[in-house]
Amino acid sequence: MEDQAEKLRQIMRQKNSSQERPVPVKPKEAKKARIITVASGKGGVGKTNVSVNMALAYARLGKKVVVMDADLGLANVNVILGIMPPTYSLYHVMRKQKTMREILEKTDYGISIVAGASGFSRIANLTEDERQNFVNELDSLSEADIIIVDTSAGVSSNVLDFIEAADDAVIITTPEPTAITDAYGLIKIIATEYDSLNIGLKLVVNRVKTVAEAKKVADRMTNIAGQFLNLKVDYLGFIYDDAVVSQGVLRQKPFMVIDPKSKASLCVQHIVDRMEKTEVREDGGFPAMFRRLFGLGRTS
Repeated sequence: MEDQAEKLRQIMRQKNSSQERPVPVKPKEAKKARIITVASGKGGVGKTNVSVNMALAYARLGKKVVVMDADLGLANVNVILGIMPPTYSLYHVMRKQKTMREILEKTDYGISIVAGASGFSRIANLTEDERQNFVNELDSLSEADIIIVDTSAGVSSNVLDFIEAADDAVIITTPEPTAITDAYGLIKIIATEYDSLNIGLKLVVNRVKTVAEAKKVADRMTNIAGQFLNLKVDYLGFIYDDAVVSQGVLRQKPFMVIDPKSKASLCVQHIVDRMEKTEVREDGGFPAMFRRLFGLGRTS
């Protein structure tokens, strides 16, 4: 009986111990912001305008959106939005003079912006200490659903860094022959710069007069990229040459705000709706962006 009683006491102690032991809580998965880099082969094709209005289209879907002005020479996202040039920018974050939250600026349009670091030569040239600080600061943006990175025009090292770091890269062109040539040049450099490019590379044809004109440009570029570069470029859509766009630039107000039902506005909304139907790369989000942004995935 004594042995049986002792066994019962042991069983009760084990039971009480198991009841007092805290139940492990499954950690929440880190939020995965979708990072979209918008680039162009040349200036003057409407890249920044498309970036800002895409952000507004995402915001209308209930997304929390941040536009990062990554033009480190001539930042002008604030101009499109009619906002005075900010006192502090990414430059001050890189130099550890300000935090990302301190320079993050909310707008009246339901999106936030991060001002560009004008005059900074190349983000990959940061010191190890500055790089780690920049990574930590960028992490504060991970609460957003969508990060749209508006790069400078052309094929600078910064542009390639941000393209490779993104989940999706949207290349903007117009039907003009020079714009098409330069956009193809950018795509060609992307193809030769990386052994394998694990991002969604997409094309938007801006300022078109007809659907047929847009399709002709898109077919030409996607076919050439596939045939000669072995690179898949998806045709995401087009934006009509609409008077409301120039009105928006002059009034320093996004055209989607001036007239949400205009042809250009409906085109941008359609492009964003299509983007929402495409999958994000499995290794996407901020942690992977940091690795790619600082060249850990680069072949050269």
